Amino acid sequence: MKKHFFNAMSFLAFFSLALWTTGCSDDDGFADVDGQNPAMTLVTDHIQSAAGRSFTIEGTLTDTDGIATISLVCPDLYLNKTIDLIEIYGEPQTTYELSYSYELDRNELGESFTITVTVTDVGGRQVSQDVLVTMDGDFENPVFTVEPATELTVLIATETGFTLNLSVSDDRALNYVQLDIPGLPGYENMRFEANGQTSLDISQRITFPSEEATYEMTVTAVDMMGNEDVRTSTITVSEMQDFPKMYLADVATVAELNSDVFGVPMVINHPDEYQYRARYYNKAAGTEIFFLPQKTDFAPICFGLDPNDNTKLTYDPEIAQPIVLEEAGVYYEIDINVMDLTYSMRTYSVDEATSPMGHYTYGTACFDRWENGTEYIDFFIGWGNSPQDAGNHLFVQDADNPHLFYYPSEGTWTLTAGEEMNFMISNYHPDGWWDHVEWRCDDSTEPEKFGYFSKKNDVNPNWEGTNQRWEDGTPVGDNWMKPKVNVGGNYRFEFDAHLGRGKIVPAN
Repeated sequence: MKKHFFNAMSFLAFFSLALWTTGCSDDDGFADVDGQNPAMTLVTDHIQSAAGRSFTIEGTLTDTDGIATISLVCPDLYLNKTIDLIEIYGEPQTTYELSYSYELDRNELGESFTITVTVTDVGGRQVSQDVLVTMDGDFENPVFTVEPATELTVLIATETGFTLNLSVSDDRALNYVQLDIPGLPGYENMRFEANGQTSLDISQRITFPSEEATYEMTVTAVDMMGNEDVRTSTITVSEMQDFPKMYLADVATVAELNSDVFGVPMVINHPDEYQYRARYYNKAAGTEIFFLPQKTDFAPICFGLDPNDNTKLTYDPEIAQPIVLEEAGVYYEIDINVMDLTYSMRTYSVDEATSPMGHYTYGTACFDRWENGTEYIDFFIGWGNSPQDAGNHLFVQDADNPHLFYYPSEGTWTLTAGEEMNFMISNYHPDGWWDHVEWRCDDSTEPEKFGYFSKKNDVNPNWEGTNQRWEDGTPVGDNWMKPKVNVGGNYRFEFDAHLGRGKIVPAN
């Protein structure tokens, strides 16, 4: 590889030769036309970047004599790059569009770096310019950590309305959050300033005319660099509805409703018009629960005990009291009627509860590896992309409830923000097949319930459910679980084979 070096002696020799014959060049025979320095116009001399990201130095370089090389040097980044145009093109270039990308180490701790860009022409003449790279770039959109549900119902009352709760965070600096409900005076383009904070909590009372109507609500979060995230909701103002879904909430705060990867609050069954049935394993006495027709907030509607008559329910989140589950270590079955605002409860034991897993005893050598009686292996279930991969993520069985499982068995399980999961729940098999015991979900991106999906039709005959069918008789699709992690951190996976419910929630 031929290099081009320039020093004082070669320059004097070149100068003498140039005096002797017009149009002569350097040692490579390239003509020296005007003897002027190269010109360099960079797109910017300040680039904002961040650890683990790439940045690009761009600009237009010109020289009538011809550009020989471009160098980019930054000792602190261990950057020492020479772009030899004569080697690349076979001759110098009078014009060159520079576009050089560099990827910063994801563990880079420095705050700023200076990269010196030097252009050298065939006559050895140079021009240099510094580019400042700072680690304060903002490339991520704001994140809603508490957000409105996509469908909201506000019940007509003496004062029809609800309190909208929002929480937004940004990895750098928030600018503002804008709320817009067209057609509702006072709530069109309402702006909440964040003033560069990294997070903003909003609690805004919204009132409506006490008449049936539908409104479209848009909430937009914008950071200081103009990155934004948008949430849209349809708000229906009406009398009591037969809600398509109802959820059991066993957490105390709006933040907890929104901190899961999936599964909180827990969807319950809808056996008849205005009627809902929840089944719930109560680990500890004194658990407090509410019922919600929306997933992300206790408003606009929260079904709990009426403080004036605890034999009845109220839907007003401002006054609703929790239903308290006093008995530990049992399953509760709770029926509610939202039209009559009534409820009833009963308990049943872990022994009475059934699961679809057949004759298997967890953690014992009872699984027929080859289906011919020649070898039995320990029976486990886990999550993964195959029965073999399930062995890398085995559930541990709860000590008190054989239907309840956890992952990991100990330590922490770290998930990264933006990570998109892709798994099923199945028995473990070292050879990756014999998928006798499996579960699929109702919705891959937002799993709410798990349906038994045994291709072998390996089903406990005492189980009250039906293989590959939901409670209402509709088919369980071959839907793998593909939720997206919104907030990075440590998590725990909990799965109840009796309920067909699971959740991934923060863990210390």
